[in-house]
Amino acid sequence: MTTYRLGDRVHDVTERTLVMGILNRTPDSFYDAGLTYELDALVRRAEQLVVDGADLLDVGGVKAGPGPEVGEAEELERVVPAIEALHARLDVAISVDTWRSSVLAEACRAGAVVGNDISGFGDPKYLQVAAAAKASVVATHIRLRPRVADPDPHYDDLVGDVTRFLVDRAHQAEAAGLEPEQIAIDAGLDLGKTPTQSAVLLRESDLLAATGYTLLLSASNKRFLGELVDLAISDRRDVSLAAVAFGVAHGCRIVRVHDVAGTVRVCRMVEAILMHTEAPTPSRSP
Repeated sequence: MTTYRLGDRVHDVTERTLVMGILNRTPDSFYDAGLTYELDALVRRAEQLVVDGADLLDVGGVKAGPGPEVGEAEELERVVPAIEALHARLDVAISVDTWRSSVLAEACRAGAVVGNDISGFGDPKYLQVAAAAKASVVATHIRLRPRVADPDPHYDDLVGDVTRFLVDRAHQAEAAGLEPEQIAIDAGLDLGKTPTQSAVLLRESDLLAATGYTLLLSASNKRFLGELVDLAISDRRDVSLAAVAFGVAHGCRIVRVHDVAGTVRVCRMVEAILMHTEAPTPSRSP
């Protein structure tokens, strides 16, 4: 059985995938270019994602890719009031998308129960803060570090290197006092990967899931999807749902997405297919 903790509740994700809705409180997100940067707009969007079936809302104040510097104080100003507002209004788990331990600490005080860190715990205090707050975490593979361009990534053993990195980070989390049910891993598609490398990692999701940790898939509208089939960001909804369907069928148990309503339908359908297997026909004696 695979489980993942969201605050006081432990979810059995063996047969039911958790859907994480993306909320960008950034003016320069690759996807929405600041559509939910204003707090009122972000709250309205969050309310709709909950109606659509989100199990978890992921609030981020700094985009992963290169861009203008966002200092600690500015990131705090972006995410903490947003988490406070969502926590006061909505009965749903909240994640903070940050690699700074100081932001994680304040976000947890405001109501967040998960730290989603794309840096692979680059901040040495991150796991200590998570353990003190009893927060769950997401360990993400990245080749360099957030906000640094990585135009020509090379791996001697792509799947092996990523798997070893993630298992090491999961073990670091356990050593800091987190239980396995508080740890998810994410291959970090597009983060220091070519489109082909991201596609291979998605294809090999079963191997990552076999580590025993909850596997998170973050593929929604990403660059690799567009480049593989030549689609602009505005045209990637269907291929994003296809990535979700493949991922869930191959062991992904949290999916981080923009289209929550469509993703929920895809997850429930794939789960139904996987659960409804026909009993073998008894052999007949001659």
